[in-house]
Amino acid sequence: MSSFRDAASFLTRVPLHRTATAGEAVIAPDMSAAVPWFAAVGLLLGLIQGGVYVGLSEIATPTVAAAVSAALLGQITGAFHHDGLADMADAFGGGWTQEQRLEILKDSRLGTYGVTALIFVIMVEIAALSAMSGWLAVAATAAAHTISRATASFMMIIAKPARDSGLGVDYLNGLSRPAVIGVSLVVAAGAVAVFGIIALPVIFGAYGAGALIVRLAIAKIGGISGDVLGAIQQIAKIAVLVIIVIAADVTTDLGVLGGLVLN
Repeated sequence: MSSFRDAASFLTRVPLHRTATAGEAVIAPDMSAAVPWFAAVGLLLGLIQGGVYVGLSEIATPTVAAAVSAALLGQITGAFHHDGLADMADAFGGGWTQEQRLEILKDSRLGTYGVTALIFVIMVEIAALSAMSGWLAVAATAAAHTISRATASFMMIIAKPARDSGLGVDYLNGLSRPAVIGVSLVVAAGAVAVFGIIALPVIFGAYGAGALIVRLAIAKIGGISGDVLGAIQQIAKIAVLVIIVIAADVTTDLGVLGGLVLN
């Protein structure tokens, strides 16, 4: 379970690693082994957000409950993937050359493109979540966080890095392709079990969004980076939530049973 702990420690602000004592060697986490566990961490995060949203919905409006649950997740994760999305938006929107874009990616300052991207994803997340209730909301947030992280992990094995070094490159070394593919298959099977036929557009929407961002990244900076992977997670998460909202409305109107949650 050390790999799961490494994944959870990397993706959240939860202090899971034991502090080394004086004179004790500090062992760096094996991130290539931790990557296949990203989706499992996403599942827990999604269940937390969904549970908080449903609980608060009993005493507050859905919009307020959705906003608070999103803010809580931002605190737990340290807005880790939001930062990647903002950096990518600034670089791709404000850079004129590949070199300029790579330099902007390393800049910690936030620009107009980044702010606009963050506002967009947060607004859509709150709007989509507030349109759901009960078990559907919990299942949707769990699916969104799980599938989006599985999507980002999958993109690591199909795209080359933009740089020879950096955070996005470090955990590609030794990454097991069979493990990442296996995780994607398990996540897809779980989505089908919960949502039924609705899972198909959800999965294709998330992975399709990820593939489009990879293609854009290759055109803009020659490959992917840690920031691009963060952007993939955010956009894939939004895609999952929006598609579930649309699908839930359609299945309700048509009287179609979408799966266990939509029954």
